[in-house]
Amino acid sequence: MMPKHALLTRIFAFTLTALAFLAPAASAQQQGLFQTAITVNDLVITNYELQQRELFLNVLRAPGNAKTEARKGLIDDRLRLMETRRAGITPTEEQIVEGMEEFASRANLTADEFIKAVSQAGVSAETFRDFVIAGLAWRELVQGRFGARSQVSEPEVDRALALQGTTGGARVLLAEIVLPLAPQSAERNQALAQRLSETISSESAFSAAARRYSASPTRGRGGRLEWLPLGNVPPQIRAAVLTLGPGEVSEPLNLGNAIGVFQLRGLEETEAGSPETQALEYATVLFPGGRNAETLAQAKAFEERYDTCDDLYTPAKDLPAEYFERTVLPTADVPGDIALELAKLDSNEVSTALTRQNGQFLVYLMLCGRTLDIPLDENGEEVDLRSRVREQLFNQRITSYADSFLEELRADAIIVEQ
Repeated sequence: MMPKHALLTRIFAFTLTALAFLAPAASAQQQGLFQTAITVNDLVITNYELQQRELFLNVLRAPGNAKTEARKGLIDDRLRLMETRRAGITPTEEQIVEGMEEFASRANLTADEFIKAVSQAGVSAETFRDFVIAGLAWRELVQGRFGARSQVSEPEVDRALALQGTTGGARVLLAEIVLPLAPQSAERNQALAQRLSETISSESAFSAAARRYSASPTRGRGGRLEWLPLGNVPPQIRAAVLTLGPGEVSEPLNLGNAIGVFQLRGLEETEAGSPETQALEYATVLFPGGRNAETLAQAKAFEERYDTCDDLYTPAKDLPAEYFERTVLPTADVPGDIALELAKLDSNEVSTALTRQNGQFLVYLMLCGRTLDIPLDENGEEVDLRSRVREQLFNQRITSYADSFLEELRADAIIVEQ
């Protein structure tokens, strides 16, 4: 029998040998994380940053493919950083802390609570901090560069108030072109949306473009929608169309999983009030296979069998948990493409226009209900609607300028993937 000390010596020697083999592999993996993945002009994005941003987007349940959006978001952040450095803009520590607290408050958390929550998913505090810094610096740059030309005139506020008045109401007649932002087509469709927005000058041209390019089921009728109560229209779309005249076309609007261009065909005041939708409750069921004849037939069978959102809990018991979801959200927080479809529905009506995961799943979308109300402040008093409308129009306008500027920076940049 081998002496005990000899056996221990062999075990120790074997452990050292194993560690000698493992250490270079672990070290190489660690070094690989911090290798350059993308360069944007002379600014570097590492594999680690891509990994962290992807984890962060997953935690936030951000729309779109997390891997693709992480890459795009970090490239955009480098472009923003390049411009804010050039302008000498650096947020103070006080501004950064305030920004982190404000972002965390959207989830009803403090910044420390938010950092603790995301760290459980592997997201570092530095990743959250960098994300906030990029947004703060860009906001300051955009305000200085485009704030003056984004101001809203009093007649524009008067017009918007007339259309949203609480004693009367309004409805709007739109046409839509909706283009998907799947990874393989996102850049091409963003460029197409911009070109259509800039070149279409008539209803017939818009109709022809919708039939040719739009991914929405309305393409067969030239993108034309039915009359919609103005209060049902998603806020970002409403703010855009209120600045248009009949026949004019909006700037491209990001809808989360798609990008949309809208043409105003008509506005009409109504005697009945048109209160704004404050919150939306809706249910989604995912059908594997994408939007094809088979899944549409399955969805049709669902629609004929289940009349309300409550009824959907019955088939949901036999589905994977991630295939069914019932959601209540403030209107501004509803993903853009879902909000657009819900605007077309009455309670317990269904849309099958959307897909998810690059078209792999058909979305069965049912509107459960709307919360309609006049906005109140923290004291229970009516919000100053004139100020609110001015702010909405200003934000839509300055966002459009900022997005166009970022597109120019992206077009001029030298972006190299390793």
